[in-house]
Amino acid sequence: MKSSFDTREQPVSVSDEIPAWLPTSRFHPGIVGSAERRGLLGQAGITVWLTGLSASGKSTIACALEQHLLHLKKFTYILDGDNIRSGLNKGLKFSEADRNENIRRIGEVSKLFADACAITIVSFISPYKTDRQSARQLHEDAGIPFVEVFVDAPLSVVEIRDPKGLYKKARAGEIKDFTGISAPYEAPDAPEIHIRTDELSVEDSVLEITRYLEDHQYL
Repeated sequence: MKSSFDTREQPVSVSDEIPAWLPTSRFHPGIVGSAERRGLLGQAGITVWLTGLSASGKSTIACALEQHLLHLKKFTYILDGDNIRSGLNKGLKFSEADRNENIRRIGEVSKLFADACAITIVSFISPYKTDRQSARQLHEDAGIPFVEVFVDAPLSVVEIRDPKGLYKKARAGEIKDFTGISAPYEAPDAPEIHIRTDELSVEDSVLEITRYLEDHQYL
């Protein structure tokens, strides 16, 4: 007999309403508090949020930063846009509404990782200011540090890099709603860290982020 709760044949839309019979969800705290967890693990969590155009260097810097911090014996993990879209967010497309939901979900996930005392490196284009601000507010409300890193490279530079050939396809009209070409990218007004990848090497970019984290006693 097929269960009435079997939804495998019916994909769930992000706009689906919560059933009336479902009790209101509430946060259920564990036995171990934040202070005890920090003391036992020897570090506090933080989210380092890398934003920028495709091919600006976000993933490259994120990977190098993760390796560097792990060598410093810091519990660190990357949440990369492409990786998340291949799993958790694979049902989302690239409309404005789906982009909003994409960032809402990763904001929640990164907060959980940081609450577990991980140095959480988020590498997402995250083109809209309001979405990034919502992610920041989510962390601030939970008392978790949030560091925005603007990985900045001019459009002319990223179009030359174009490792996946996406800009070429977007210019040819083969890709719709492509950030920087046919969809907007809203640059941060006051990021904690601003890195120009057309001027800085990957190594220098990692050192700049690390120096900021050290100066603010996040490491």
